[in-house]
Amino acid sequence: MTATAPTMRLVSSCGLDLAPDADRWFAAPDRDDLFALDGLDRPVLDVGCGPGRIVGHLAALGVTALGVDVSTEAVLRARERGAPVLQRSVFDPLPGTGRWGSALLLDGNIGIGGDPVELLRRLRDLLRPGGRIVAEVGAPGSETRIISAQISHGDDQTDWFPWAVVGADGIRIAARSAEIDLRSIRRSGDRWFATLQRP
Repeated sequence: MTATAPTMRLVSSCGLDLAPDADRWFAAPDRDDLFALDGLDRPVLDVGCGPGRIVGHLAALGVTALGVDVSTEAVLRARERGAPVLQRSVFDPLPGTGRWGSALLLDGNIGIGGDPVELLRRLRDLLRPGGRIVAEVGAPGSETRIISAQISHGDDQTDWFPWAVVGADGIRIAARSAEIDLRSIRRSGDRWFATLQRP
């Protein structure tokens, strides 16, 4: 897969395009990505790292970082670019439990597993005290909902899997339920990023 390959899509079972700019998953980090990465505590766990554009960028800067993703194809592409990645679910055993400084949920990856509270609780356990999560969320006023989703790339499609779409308002509720502190919600361009912190 490359940026010039057939368009990648993440769609819901009702046909909603959940990632209209999904092809940027194969590109270098853009200005909004760099905004989200500013000031991260090390080491960094990139959850749902895909083809490794973020974790590869961090590693190239000398930042201790690890990407995790369940997709064989994505992990192969990440390794081709020299990114340190594991083919694993974030809910599987991971190295460094309780010692990560930051965890990333970019490109809507707060939706992984279809249960944002469970995901945040899992990341809370992986982080050290004071560790932070940067999660990309929908704009204020956008709906939070649980759906079924599918990734397609050219003629290839995944099976349907549980996913969540979480807005800036919904992340506040999820953070409270997960017993993790919401520190800020910031905007860069047309993207929104919530920063949460383990007590």
